[in-house]
Amino acid sequence: MTEPRSARPFYQPMRPRSRNEPHRSATPLELFFDLCFVVAVAQAAASLHHDVSEGHFGHAVTSYLMVFFAIWWSWMNFTWFASAYYTDDDVYRIAALVQITGALILAAGVPRAFADGDFSTITYGYVVMRLATVGQWVRAAVGDPTHRAAARRYAVGVTLVQIGWLLRLALPHHWGTASFVLLGLADLLVPAVAERPGMTPWHPRHITERYGLFTLIVLGEAVLAISVAIQTGIDAGDHGLWSLAAAGAVIVYAVWWLYFDRPVEAPSRTPYSLVWGYGHYLVFAAIAAVGAGLVVAVDHERRIGQVSGQATGYAVAVPIAVYLLTVWLLHVRRQRHGVVVVAFPVVALLALLAPLGPIPVQVLALLLFVLVALTVLLRHRDDLPTSSPAGADPA
Repeated sequence: MTEPRSARPFYQPMRPRSRNEPHRSATPLELFFDLCFVVAVAQAAASLHHDVSEGHFGHAVTSYLMVFFAIWWSWMNFTWFASAYYTDDDVYRIAALVQITGALILAAGVPRAFADGDFSTITYGYVVMRLATVGQWVRAAVGDPTHRAAARRYAVGVTLVQIGWLLRLALPHHWGTASFVLLGLADLLVPAVAERPGMTPWHPRHITERYGLFTLIVLGEAVLAISVAIQTGIDAGDHGLWSLAAAGAVIVYAVWWLYFDRPVEAPSRTPYSLVWGYGHYLVFAAIAAVGAGLVVAVDHERRIGQVSGQATGYAVAVPIAVYLLTVWLLHVRRQRHGVVVVAFPVVALLALLAPLGPIPVQVLALLLFVLVALTVLLRHRDDLPTSSPAGADPA
């Protein structure tokens, strides 16, 4: 007879995970958490597309960066905590579901934030998520004496910043951006300060996998843009949209390829682990913005957008350049050498020149295709085994 599986406990002490734990991978709860964030990312990308198509560039960029910060930072804090502590008892699951509820509230507030600059709903959802995180850090402080000082600092720091976010809602409207930047910096400082007594036991390979999964989520926005272009082309019989869809597909495939070209692992030591983790804000935001830019290009091709062809090109080119430079800084410089290291910033510069021509999206696709081909060729050249002539002394 097989022994019955033990029932999941309602509550158990929160013990740290081992940083060297083998086969550490994303759990079903973490994947469900990611799935719910698809809604928030989609709302942010759609709002960016509408603002850019209507020519509100300054408002679009400012609102998008602020909204995406709230999305990314909420996801990031859940992810790093779950990498260090994961009890999977009922209390932990309930806390995670509360955080997911906060993410849905946040997503519901994205259109109003873009349209009216009203961040109240986003703030409420964000605070719900972050206060649930405080409860988790309190549990960690109780159950993990080794990292108790760090856990306490997290709990106190996050609580104080959330009070600041709520108080921000009472400030005059013209203080909105400045206060957002100030509180955002305060949020970013919490891990830097909290980890000083000793790093919490997050798992580098697990963090790497989680970041890869979120990269796929934001890539989904770009895939959706291509699908929209194809569907519109079929419905309208517009052959120009077919060319645009093909170029968009090449861009998305290249963005995926360049991120996952070689296995990479999150650096295990601070402060570079913070640089790597924080730097992905630009990676994620840029990829989602590429998808929004491709939809702007579809609108321009259909002549329903209110921006010029050059502005349309920059809607795609700027996030591509940001993406290339950030991946170059976080990944490529650590792994590669020679021509590839130079190629990334060069292609980023050429991408910013592409909108000056008549077919910017197609030119961007060509540039990324060449960069991918170059990385593949040089990777295979570097991986070729070196052999000595027959009879020669290998020494």
